[in-house]
Amino acid sequence: MDNTPSSSPPPGNGPRRPSQPDGVTVTPPLILVADDVPANVELLLDQLHMLGYRTVDATDGPSAVSAAFEHRPDLAILDVSMPAGNLGVEDRATGFEVCRRIKRDPRTARVPVIFVTALNDTTDRVKAIEAGGDDFLTKPHNRLVLGARVRSLLKLKAATDALEDSYRKLRELEKVRDDLMKMIVHDLKTPLTAVLATLEMLLDGDFGDVSGGQRQALSDCEGKAEDLLGLIEDLLEIARIEETTLRLELQKIAPAAFLSEIVHEWGIRFQQERATATVDVTDDAPVFEADKALLKRVFSNLVQNAITHSGREIQLRLTARADAEHVLFTVADNGPGIPPEYHDVIFRKFERVKNPTTPRVRSSGLGLAFCKLVVDAHGGRIWVQSRPGEGSSFHILLPLRPPERPPETMRGTGEFRVPPGVH
Repeated sequence: MDNTPSSSPPPGNGPRRPSQPDGVTVTPPLILVADDVPANVELLLDQLHMLGYRTVDATDGPSAVSAAFEHRPDLAILDVSMPAGNLGVEDRATGFEVCRRIKRDPRTARVPVIFVTALNDTTDRVKAIEAGGDDFLTKPHNRLVLGARVRSLLKLKAATDALEDSYRKLRELEKVRDDLMKMIVHDLKTPLTAVLATLEMLLDGDFGDVSGGQRQALSDCEGKAEDLLGLIEDLLEIARIEETTLRLELQKIAPAAFLSEIVHEWGIRFQQERATATVDVTDDAPVFEADKALLKRVFSNLVQNAITHSGREIQLRLTARADAEHVLFTVADNGPGIPPEYHDVIFRKFERVKNPTTPRVRSSGLGLAFCKLVVDAHGGRIWVQSRPGEGSSFHILLPLRPPERPPETMRGTGEFRVPPGVH
């Protein structure tokens, strides 16, 4: 077997495409050709050079893998049967193994692979697909078909690369925006705290007597300032959770006692709003571990939303039951409901439901985003089931103990199933 490298032009010195109108020369795509038969390599190189592409070649599996990682080609054309060397497979499966290694490595994962081989068995085609191949041609191949396949896959790769680049730039801009927001929000907290302290001193009469009208105005200002401070705290806490720097202070929680405590703390507000709340916990609802303070804020946000976004006396039902290795909570109301198109949107930052049938209230759009981040941090899942005019049911599925470090892939991806029987 002749392993002498063919005389193809070096990757950087291949043919060049005509200059663009602005005078910039565009470098043609680089194509890796791997085949252990010199005549086949020479034929492919000649055809690709005629089409205006640069090439780099290899004659066995190890050299093909090395060439792919070294030169980062735009496309690879592989023979299936080649010397395997140290790849640990049979020679007749070398091309498949080369493809698998190209696709596994982040540097070359998006490189399209065309198999050109004398094998024409259905099993080989299946193996090519399983290895990550993008196309399959049999020898002797048709020059025009090869050119068409190469052009098509190169266009697809260019589109994929452009999309990936746009996504990377978007993430960079998003990080700049978030960093700027955190800086501004943090800088707002100090003067706002001073404003609240001054208002408190005024209301206490530290600067002299305050009339009834003045006291009411100052109380209103203090309330608005506290709302603003709460918004700032939410923004900062959401940032901490998103950066996975939040430490969960875990403790054992009994579902029945937990929900009863929520209802008790909201008792006065329920009386003011003429709302009613019932708790229904099944006997099999298990004790679980969670950050109780954060979880109480989650349920408080859900209760607050149910009360403020309803134009009528609200009826709340808080339930808990076992679900395999999880505990399932539900906060249901008889409010105006949420249109289906908003079921996913409402858990994003600053997103709010635009529904003409609900009362207009000031909302930061952070409450449900906070809920989702906290539930995700516990390794759980939150979702809503609702129809306009039929109320809403928010479901929270929590593991009995949060994972030590929830994988990033579990955060907001819907990895947990919706339990059967939840309607």
